[in-house]
Amino acid sequence: MAPIRLRYPSGVTTIQVDFDTATVGDLQRLIFRASDISPPQQEIRSGYPPQTLTTIPALPLSSLGLKPGEQIIVNQKISPPTGTYSQPSIPIQATSGASPASRWAAAPPTTGPAAVETPSGVLVHRVVPDDNSCLFSSVALIFEQDIAKAQKMRQIVADGIRRDTETYNNAILGMPREQYVATILKPSTWGGAIELGILAKHFETEIASVDIETGRIDRFTPPLQKSSGNRCLLVYSGIHYDAVTLAPVVNAPLEWDQTVFPIMATDDDNDQILGAAKKLATILRERRAFTNVATFDLKCEQCGKGLKGEKDARAHAQETGHVRFGEY
Repeated sequence: MAPIRLRYPSGVTTIQVDFDTATVGDLQRLIFRASDISPPQQEIRSGYPPQTLTTIPALPLSSLGLKPGEQIIVNQKISPPTGTYSQPSIPIQATSGASPASRWAAAPPTTGPAAVETPSGVLVHRVVPDDNSCLFSSVALIFEQDIAKAQKMRQIVADGIRRDTETYNNAILGMPREQYVATILKPSTWGGAIELGILAKHFETEIASVDIETGRIDRFTPPLQKSSGNRCLLVYSGIHYDAVTLAPVVNAPLEWDQTVFPIMATDDDNDQILGAAKKLATILRERRAFTNVATFDLKCEQCGKGLKGEKDARAHAQETGHVRFGEY
């Protein structure tokens, strides 16, 4: 562990970081605990004169070029950044003082979570931490009412892969099965379609994921004979999943939320909740709360090579060992 000096709007502190194993996302979480500025809203600068750093949570901390003992300056972005959302509304424990959630609950509607009125209540965008476990945290919020159960969701996926060796073979997984299982159990590993399919089957509930940029709905369904006839909702930004729940009012306690809904119709427009979810995605799209990971432009700051999207950045890092990238 090594120190980094953190300067933020309300103070100065020192945080301890493991430079050997930490990711950018790990640093953002430490900053959040100290400053109450959520990862999507952090503008991180370092050096002299201070330069804004490009933060890709999944990349190693070394991608930022920071050194032990260095000072970083963190400010809160005024407008919602591309690829993330405005204000989190899930209670996350801070290290001291009032929790961020208590302050966000009192924020005016223009800075609060996106929401859509329905005859049954308010469909609300429930933001989970941007910590590489967002898919699992969102599903844990829905089925366990506790984002801390994200690791339990990972274990359900691992068990599902081990049980169904025919479906989840090495070709489908893209690597040997046990290697995939070991990888998905790590908190730093992202989840995707394979994981959502397994979780839908386990909970016997359709998981409908609404893509913010396009409005497309991807449905992950359990086998028909095991379906409960219910559906839950996620929204997807291109790099991040969040949960969608139904509340009596926007700032109601989370324990009052309905997280699973009966499927009322197979088409989007005739299902009241699904239709509201599409409107919610439209609001988030208007806030630019998405990232097209296939098309955003990056440059390797070590060799100058131009790259297209996070996929290229990952491949370049594996091929060259270069880990410092900036957006054009």
